[in-house]
Amino acid sequence: MKNNKRKFLFAFGIVVIGYLFIMVFPFIWIFITSFKTSGEIFGTGAFNVIPENPTLKNYVTILFEKGILRAILNSLIVATSTTIYVIIVASLCAYAISRFHFRGKSILLGLVLAVSMFPQMIITGPIYNLFYDLDWLNSYFVILPYSTITLPMAVWILVTHFNQIPLALEESAKIDGASRVQTLTKIVFPLAAPGVFTTAIITFIAAWNEFLLTITLNTESNFHTVPVAISFLRDQFSILWGEVAAATTIVTIPTLIIVLFFQRQIVSGLTSGGVKE
Repeated sequence: MKNNKRKFLFAFGIVVIGYLFIMVFPFIWIFITSFKTSGEIFGTGAFNVIPENPTLKNYVTILFEKGILRAILNSLIVATSTTIYVIIVASLCAYAISRFHFRGKSILLGLVLAVSMFPQMIITGPIYNLFYDLDWLNSYFVILPYSTITLPMAVWILVTHFNQIPLALEESAKIDGASRVQTLTKIVFPLAAPGVFTTAIITFIAAWNEFLLTITLNTESNFHTVPVAISFLRDQFSILWGEVAAATTIVTIPTLIIVLFFQRQIVSGLTSGGVKE
């Protein structure tokens, strides 16, 4: 019996390692490609794990010639602003859904979830027309339609966390003379901190990686975010894969650091609201 269990665990471990290798390999290969010259990428050294003549030229080019730093700044501004905006709106919305009893609450939650299922292409056209009429094209107002891809998810996560907070705590605070705002800021939000923190991280990453809305609404290079800036790393005839790999490596660092440093909080925030005591 023990031998069968060991064989199963060994086979399961092999499968998991193989799966992880398949998932991580593209990122490793992009990192390796970023140190190759164009000749090596398209020549006989394309499949070399270690570059024959490693170079930092691709990094120097994108940092000092292609303006990737400006794109990183734009992404930081847009992603941070979107996160703050979405967390405030989602927290108030989720608290209202969790605490107030009204008809159609389940239908409302279903509609919130349904909004996130619509393809972005469907809403891009109307949003473009609205921004054109308001003269908001090529600006940081792009953070407003970002809520269509981040707000539904944020509301759903936070509703589950607010549902886990006993209503008796708020009633006790009310008896002690605390206002609704004080109850929210001093009792509810601190207790829901894991969920709020997790939602903020997921929202930031989603806004950081968004492509379609930005490339549609911001055509000027001064307002390009990282994904859009990378898509323009090409010359007249081909894509500059070495520069693309270098840019991808650089812009992946912020999200990688966030996930590595806050992985426990992310897991805690995603799971704590799913256990009913």
